[in-house]
Amino acid sequence: MLMPKSTKYIALLALSLVACLRSSATPRAASITSVPHYAKNFEISQFPTHRIATIRNVQRGSKTTHQYALVPKAAPLPELPAGISVIRTPVTRVVVMETVYIGYLDALNQLDTIIAAATSDYISNATIQTRIADGAIQKVQSGAALNIERMLLLQPDLILSSSTGDLAFDVPLKLARAGLPVVLSAGYMEQHPLARAEWIKFIAAFFNTQDLAEQIFEASVTRYKLLLEKVEQIEQRPTVFCGAPYSGAWHMAGGESYTAQTIRDAGGAYLWADVPGSGAIPLDTERVFIRAAHADTWINPSSYQSLNELYGADQRFQKFHAAQTGQVFNNTKQRTASGGNSFWECGIVHPDNVLADMIKIFHPELMPDWEFIYYQQLK
Repeated sequence: MLMPKSTKYIALLALSLVACLRSSATPRAASITSVPHYAKNFEISQFPTHRIATIRNVQRGSKTTHQYALVPKAAPLPELPAGISVIRTPVTRVVVMETVYIGYLDALNQLDTIIAAATSDYISNATIQTRIADGAIQKVQSGAALNIERMLLLQPDLILSSSTGDLAFDVPLKLARAGLPVVLSAGYMEQHPLARAEWIKFIAAFFNTQDLAEQIFEASVTRYKLLLEKVEQIEQRPTVFCGAPYSGAWHMAGGESYTAQTIRDAGGAYLWADVPGSGAIPLDTERVFIRAAHADTWINPSSYQSLNELYGADQRFQKFHAAQTGQVFNNTKQRTASGGNSFWECGIVHPDNVLADMIKIFHPELMPDWEFIYYQQLK
């Protein structure tokens, strides 16, 4: 028997309503965003099928945001917004374009994934140096010469790099044009030592080792805070300046830089703390001398490892009060003959050790049993 038109319409409306209710009863899967505690330049959003890593501030003045979809290798490719690069995880074949990544990968037990490296002479990690010498890790850059063909043949899963902003020489741009899986990071743009260390979480996301990264980072945070307590009641803070001329300019760290923050945290009074910005301030030696002639402590004077070496570069350095009293310290204790320095690898991952060294410099009475890890007093 045929249903009246009105009854049929009501039945269809009811079915439609039921379907709508069922649809609304099943909530859409919402993303969970992991926002770092200290780092300001990355965050990771978790979706049911993938993760999205968002990177900001990859270079000074940049307003561009970069995004990467981290998709499990065995999973189908999800629908993604245009412009997002896809990295299949976990990665097992990695190229590092700067030495800082070696510190993160070492902490995460992922050194075995490195198949190629740039600036290999500046790598201090003994395991990596041995593998480069054996040919197990390929050299892909010598000076400004970049071997993109070799990288294409190596078929990496991931290339870790950072941007300079110079379109003529920007390595990531060249790699991206070649279709290589380059991922930018912006850890060096962070203003707090713990913020730079927190980038271990970003690196870990590509290896599915987030739990280990959390453990490592939280251990550093806990110890960093304990060290801060040692200097909370300090009333006399030694005046401090840093750096040395390079190519005719003395690049002094800005007052909002991670170097300035470490000095403050270690109980020092940084003489350029009033200068805004985290970038380096180009000065001439005369201007530095005007402000720092009577400073108590001089740290990080380029790569010099002795006072004679320092004075050989410029005899005027002897006139600084810090030099006359022997209060010149450099982070070169672990520097290799070729120029590698663990300070820029492990020291970035473990800023608590760097802070302990700094407190030993400024307030040795607070750290009587501490042995320098990265710093040495120039003799």
